[in-house]
Amino acid sequence: MFPKMDAKQMQKLMTQMGLKTLEIEAERVVIEKSGGGKLVVERPNVTVVEMQGQKTLQVTGNFVETEGDGQDGNTGTDDARGEDNFDDASIVAKEAGVSREQAEKALAECGGDLAQAILKLKGGN
Repeated sequence: MFPKMDAKQMQKLMTQMGLKTLEIEAERVVIEKSGGGKLVVERPNVTVVEMQGQKTLQVTGNFVETEGDGQDGNTGTDDARGEDNFDDASIVAKEAGVSREQAEKALAECGGDLAQAILKLKGGN
């Protein structure tokens, strides 16, 4: 779209166009869907784009979709070290159709990456 344009040039062009961007550091993004279910994005790249007074969030990364099951909305880790907790293993087990023990093992092997663990268990990795 813009050949041979470095990041500073792109930022200057965006400013001239009235676009402002802000990167947000996030560990996880959870979107609760109407009617139940969630989209969980692990290690997302989150950017706020502001244009003409409108703010838009752009979230990129690998996500896992779960169906509504009445979970309590726990957001992910059980201590400051970031160890996998019940929700991560449950999500992997449910999505891959395996036991909790198999899900925990896959999560450990994949460094806590839910999407990678699910793919591994489904034979895609």
